[in-house]
Amino acid sequence: MTELTRLSAAEIARRVQAREVSSVEVTRAHLARIEAVDGSLNAFLHVDAEGALAAAAAIDEEIAAGTIRGPLAGVPVAVKDNIATADMPTTCASRILEGWRPPYDATVVTRLREAGLVPLGKTNLDEFAMGGSNENSAFGAVRNPWDASRVPGGSSGGSAAATAAGEAPLALGSDTGGSIRQPGAFTGLVGVKPTYGTVSRYGLVAFSSSLDQIGTFGRSVLDAAMLHEVVGGHDPADQTSIAAPLPPVVEAALAGARGDLAGVRVGVVTELSGEGYQPGVLAAFTDAVRVLTDLGAEVVEVSCPSFTAAMPAYYIIAPSEASSNLARFDAMRYGLRVGDDGSHSTDQVMSLTREAGFGPEVKRRIMIGTHALSAGSYDALYGKAQKARTLIVRDFAAAFEDCDVLVSPTVPTTAFPIGDRVDDPVAMYLADLCTIPTNLAGNAGLSVPCGLSADDGMPVGLQVMAPALADDRAYRVAAAYELARDTSSGTPFASTIPDPAVLENA
Repeated sequence: MTELTRLSAAEIARRVQAREVSSVEVTRAHLARIEAVDGSLNAFLHVDAEGALAAAAAIDEEIAAGTIRGPLAGVPVAVKDNIATADMPTTCASRILEGWRPPYDATVVTRLREAGLVPLGKTNLDEFAMGGSNENSAFGAVRNPWDASRVPGGSSGGSAAATAAGEAPLALGSDTGGSIRQPGAFTGLVGVKPTYGTVSRYGLVAFSSSLDQIGTFGRSVLDAAMLHEVVGGHDPADQTSIAAPLPPVVEAALAGARGDLAGVRVGVVTELSGEGYQPGVLAAFTDAVRVLTDLGAEVVEVSCPSFTAAMPAYYIIAPSEASSNLARFDAMRYGLRVGDDGSHSTDQVMSLTREAGFGPEVKRRIMIGTHALSAGSYDALYGKAQKARTLIVRDFAAAFEDCDVLVSPTVPTTAFPIGDRVDDPVAMYLADLCTIPTNLAGNAGLSVPCGLSADDGMPVGLQVMAPALADDRAYRVAAAYELARDTSSGTPFASTIPDPAVLENA
C-alpha cells in the first residue's frame, strides 16, 4: 500500500490541485490497491481502469491550465452498482441484470463527473439492495477488511469495504433501512444517509421508493461532507427532490472540528440501547456519550415509544414497494430472458426469467410485499404499517422539539461472521434495528466510528440523527466527536486501514 491510498479525500484533493501529485498517480495507486486486495474482498463488480485513467488525465490537464472543477477534483470514487452509469454495467448484483448497461448516467454520477471526481468502478451489494450483510449478491459475498471471516454489512457492503480497505477514498451507496450507516459502522467509516429528497434518486434502481436515499462513505466526517455537497441539491428529474438549499454540511463539519458543542442538546434514545445489545457496543456508545458531554453538549434521555414498531412497519412497507418496483423486470424490455425459444408463452417466459434471475432474498421480499398489498391484507398489514410510520414521525418531531440531535449505537452488534445469519432472516433484519426509524421518517442520519469493541476488536458506530433539512447538525456533532476521539487516542482512526497481507492471506 502506498501513502496515497492512506490519505483523506480532502488531502488528496489539496495535493492534486496544488500539483504536488497528479490525479493519474493517485488513480493508479488506488487501481493497484484494488488489484492487490480485491481478490480477497470482492468489493468491486466492475473496475474501469482505462476510463478512470483517462478521466484523471483530463483533470490533470485542466488543473495545469488553471481550471479546477470543484473541491474534490482529481479524487477517485467508487459507485454502488445500483446507480446507473452509461459507461459501465449496472447489475444491482442480480443475474436478471447481468451485463446491462444503462443508456444514461444517474444524476449523482453526472455531478461526480462535473465536479472532476474519477469513478473507479462499480461496487458489490446485496441483490437489489435487499440485505444487511452483502451475502445476497449473485456474484459472491463481500468480506470485511477488518476481518475477512466477517461480513462488511449491507446492502452497500462493497462501497464500505472498498473505502475501508483503501481501494477508494470515497464511495456512494444507498440507504433504505440502514444500508449505508450499518456497513459504515461495521467497517469503521463515516456513512451518511441524507435527508430524503436532498440527493437525487434519478438513476438509482428503485427498491423502496419512499425510503431509498443515496448517500456517502468517507474515512472522515469532512470527506463524507465534501462528497455530500457534490452530489446533493435539487434535481427536477426526481419528482421527490426537495426544492430547497442543501444544508451547509461542509461548513458544519469544519465548525465541529473546532471541538466545541456548547449549547447543543443531545438526546439519547432509550428505545435504541439496552437488552440484546452487544456489551462492547454499549460500552463504546456510553463512552462516546461521555465525550459529547465533555465537549459541552447537554445530554438528556429521550423516549420514542413508537420506534419499537419501526422494524415490523418497515418490513411491510419496503417489501410492498419492492413488489411494485420489481415488476418492471419482466424479461420483455431488457436484462435476462429465459425460455424464449418459441415454445413458451409470454407469461411463461416472464415466470422462468424471474425464477432464474432473482435470488432467494429478493423473492422472499416480493412475496411478502405482494401479500401485504393483496385485497384481503392491505388494511390489516400495509395500512397499519403506514399508521405506525406516522407515529414514528411524530415521535421524532416531539424529540426534536427538545433536542438538536438524537444519538444511539448504529448497530446492536459488531460485524458478524459470514454465514452466521443466512438461514435466519429475522436475525439478519435485526442489524437494522437502530437505523430503520430514520428512513421511515425521512430524517438525516450518519454513523461515525466510536472505537473498537472490547469484545472482539471490531469497529463500533455512533449514530447521530437530525431533523429533515438539518443534516448540518449531525455533521457538526460527528466532527466534534471525531476530533475528540482522535485526540484522545493519539492516532486518527481514519488512517487505520487493514494491511494488504492480512487480506491476501484470508
